[in-house]
Amino acid sequence: MISKKLLKHLARKHGTPLLVVDHDALRRNLAEFRRRLPRVQPYYAVKANPDPAIVRTLYRAGASFDVASLPEFMTVHENIRHLPPKQRQDFIWDKIIYAHPIKSEETLRALDPFRPLVVYDNFAEIGKIRKNAPHAGLVLRVRVPNTGAMVELSSKFGAAPGEAVDLVAAAHRAGLTVEGLSFHVGSQTTNFDNFVQALHLVHGIFREAHLRGFSKMNLIDIGGGFPAPYDPAARPFRELARLLNREIARLFPEKNIEILSEPGRFIVATAATLVARVIGKAERDGKPCYYLDDGVYHTYSGILFDHMRYPVKAFRKGSVRPSAVFGPTCDALDTISLAEMLPDLPLNDLVYTENIGAYSIASSTHFNGFPPAKVVHVNE
Repeated sequence: MISKKLLKHLARKHGTPLLVVDHDALRRNLAEFRRRLPRVQPYYAVKANPDPAIVRTLYRAGASFDVASLPEFMTVHENIRHLPPKQRQDFIWDKIIYAHPIKSEETLRALDPFRPLVVYDNFAEIGKIRKNAPHAGLVLRVRVPNTGAMVELSSKFGAAPGEAVDLVAAAHRAGLTVEGLSFHVGSQTTNFDNFVQALHLVHGIFREAHLRGFSKMNLIDIGGGFPAPYDPAARPFRELARLLNREIARLFPEKNIEILSEPGRFIVATAATLVARVIGKAERDGKPCYYLDDGVYHTYSGILFDHMRYPVKAFRKGSVRPSAVFGPTCDALDTISLAEMLPDLPLNDLVYTENIGAYSIASSTHFNGFPPAKVVHVNE
């Protein structure tokens, strides 16, 4: 946990808005994931926060990577390539999966020299891969229930379970190798039964594939959705881990079956804290209104894109009142909260928001000319 004293010191040194990334927290979260799911190799979802320093720390700690664009792939490749030789290893299939089911032909041609592992979910993608990335290994993404997920994904991606083996067969006819299956239950899932249903669907597809002669598949990617502890009352990760361990052991006891995962939020959400400054103050309808130098077009973007609530906290002590908190832009959409309990804050006072490392700075814009927050790293 980054101390308030250090946060204020860094803000005075670097200015605001400032996102402080704690690499000790990154390592702790990754270690907890691996300890509770010993059979599952975590492929950090780079889209959650693509900062190169985060990639380097997680690689050194033993993580692999889920990428969804060529720039993300190159972020991983370039930052691992420049590590000292003792910290590098061969890493394409065992260290990177290109998990976006839809890829442009230009992207596939750029990936092909790396002999990548790529995900697909439809017949048209097979033709594109055969033409542009014939050296790729394939993973078929299957549509599974997303009930209760904060961000639903099944309406956009995933093959219907009934056509899954036909898609495996089509890839083999095209001269490509399907290494296994993947699914995603949706981001920040609150319904752990989604994982159980998904594992049962994949088990059935594996069985049908084997009956039809496709017996070499040995990989299952269980995707992301692992909950970050934003809400202390939410069901804890250890409960999900027990459930997953039980179902994986029961349905896939074969040790040659490799289990992958794509945690992003779980790894990085709690590893960053934002420090912002009060740049404006008003009273409207009897309620204090504070304007910060960061907002929903920037680090608080998860309020819009991710359906999140990020509590704004004061360093200052004192009696609190319900207050409104806005970002710096001229857009009324730039509203952080209309009911934050805060003490009286003078102009230029500092506030902070914890657990804001995932899908926050990654979605920042330059709207209205305001730049994203500066990022500093501690405990690297």
